[in-house]
This record gives sequence, structure tokens and C-alpha cells, in this order.
Amino acid sequence: MGTITQSKRQLAWVFDLNKCIGCQTCSVACKVLWTQEKGEEPMWWMTVNTKPGLGTPKAWEEMGGGYKDGKQTPGKLPTPEDFGGGWDYNYDEVLRGGKGRAVHLEKIAGHKNWGMNWDEDEGAGEFPNSYFFYLPRLCNHCTQPGCLEACPNDALFKTDEGLVLRDEDLCKGAQLCSAACPYKKIYFNPERNVSQQCIGCFPRIEQGVAPACVRQCPGRAAWIGFLDDETGAVSKFVNKWEVALPLHPEFETKPNVYYIPPLSPAPINEDGSLNESEQRIPPEYLESLFGPQVHGALDTIKVELEKKRRGDDSELMDALIMYHWNEALGHLNRDPANIVWD
Repeated sequence: MGTITQSKRQLAWVFDLNKCIGCQTCSVACKVLWTQEKGEEPMWWMTVNTKPGLGTPKAWEEMGGGYKDGKQTPGKLPTPEDFGGGWDYNYDEVLRGGKGRAVHLEKIAGHKNWGMNWDEDEGAGEFPNSYFFYLPRLCNHCTQPGCLEACPNDALFKTDEGLVLRDEDLCKGAQLCSAACPYKKIYFNPERNVSQQCIGCFPRIEQGVAPACVRQCPGRAAWIGFLDDETGAVSKFVNKWEVALPLHPEFETKPNVYYIPPLSPAPINEDGSLNESEQRIPPEYLESLFGPQVHGALDTIKVELEKKRRGDDSELMDALIMYHWNEALGHLNRDPANIVWD
């Protein structure tokens, strides 16, 4: 089994769930950059799913893995059906078959029972108090990665920047890493008999370029930076203001993707008035995702938001608003268009 070594520094991501609009730009940017080879067709290393929802793979939060009191716990290996995927349509018949309106587009092959965004925009609650929000997910590049410890072939390792990477020459397709990952963000390539997952865009990072998911976000909802860089937005969100939280900290892998939890409008009473003392997204649901610290984080955001509305200064709100897009990039602010890639 693999041995976890301490990285010199730790890169981390922050996503503001109040700004993510579920546009899938990050997902598509990752998809077209990294998963275009044979066997990678159903892979989405970056996903944006609707919460509450079952996500991808289907019901991943119930599949186990991670740690309990410092010891690895068993996890389920997701099946191809759990991940689901796309399907093919009868384009040739409809568009080039000469049958006119006698035929219509219909599925002819592929997964039909689940997919990456199968339950997109399906919220919870009852009208008029329904709710949902979007949750971007990628490999968490954990400080205590269960995948690395579970690998029987020492194929996984932590870089000096804190990324979890895989030596595909050592990977034998055992898939113990996928079972051990509680976030289920590891895919299997049957064509090459190797597991694969987000690589943190490390070839870009080596050139000083931010990962595609961060740089391409049109809503300015994503940041990247080192956790020990006290001048950077990521470190401030996580360590100074404590408003950016890991997803399912109870898995004990110490994930390095953090989230600004979502605020929500007040519920509507039966008489049409607003119940200002409540939040439409149940606090207990947010706690199930981000732990009990979510209540303090939301309180801090509300206080700073009110200060901004009064016209007072708020460093936190200014950072969350992100007046200039390159504030998201930290030290990784080099323009990829100016690089001659090998």
C-alpha cells in the first residue's frame, strides 16, 4: 500500500456557491482539455451537480471510503452504470436518410438510466419554497488521500505543490483507489486498464498558468492558491475569515477543495409574507455537507454583506465580489496564449 508523504506546500481551490450558476464551463473546459482519448468518453474529471441531488456517480455520498478515527474504512467501487454517460442518436437516419418527417431523433445506444447531470435543476422543498444550488466537484487533492494509501502498486503520489498524481506506468487497474476515495472522483479506463482522475492541470501549473476550471469560470466563482500564502484570497477565505469549508470533513481525508456555503432567500409564509427568521435551504442540510462550522461561516458572510449594503468597507465582500477576474489566479496568472507548449 502507498505511503503518504508531506508536501512542501498545498494548493487549494475555493468555489463560491453563491456565484456558481451551473453553466458547466469548468466541466467542459476540463473535458475538452484532458479526456479526449479512447476510453475516456464517459469521464468528467470536473463536474457541477445540483444539490440536493444524487450527483455522479449516482448516490456517491453513500458509497463509503475515507477514514474513521484515522483508520481507512471500506468503500464501494462505483459501477459504470453508477457513472452513467451519454448516448447516441439516429442522426444519420433523420438528417441524411431521406425519410423526411417520417422519423424523429431517438436514442439508439448508450447508458439510459443515469448521467453526469441526470438530476440537474431538480431541487427540494415544496412550492413556493423550493430550493437548489450547484456544487462543482473535482479531485480534492487531499492531504490524507485514501486513494494513495489504498493503491497496491505505489502508482499515486503527492507533489511538492500538494497535488495527487498517478504514474500510469505503475497503475495496474486494481481500482482500490476508487473504492477508497469517499468522493468517488476516480474513473476507470478499460481501454488502457488504468484509473484516472483530475490532475490539477499540473502541466499548466508548472508554467505558471491556472487550472482550466478556475481560469475559464465566467461567474468569477473559483479561486486557486497556496494555503500558506497569507496574502492570497484562498488562504484568507479558509484560514483568516473561515468562510470556505471542505465538503464532508467527516471523511477525514482533509480535502483541499473548499466551498463558500450558499445563502438562500427567506421562506414565503402562507399569507405571502417573508419569514425573515428562517432560511429556505435547511441549515441542517448544509451542516450535513460542510459540518457544523457552516453556521458560523454563514453568519460571518451575512454580517459582512450587511456592512457592504450600508456602504461600509468589507475586505471579505470585496474579495468575494472579485472586481478583477485575475484576482482568482493567485500566483498562477500567466497567460497560456503566450506559451509555446511542447
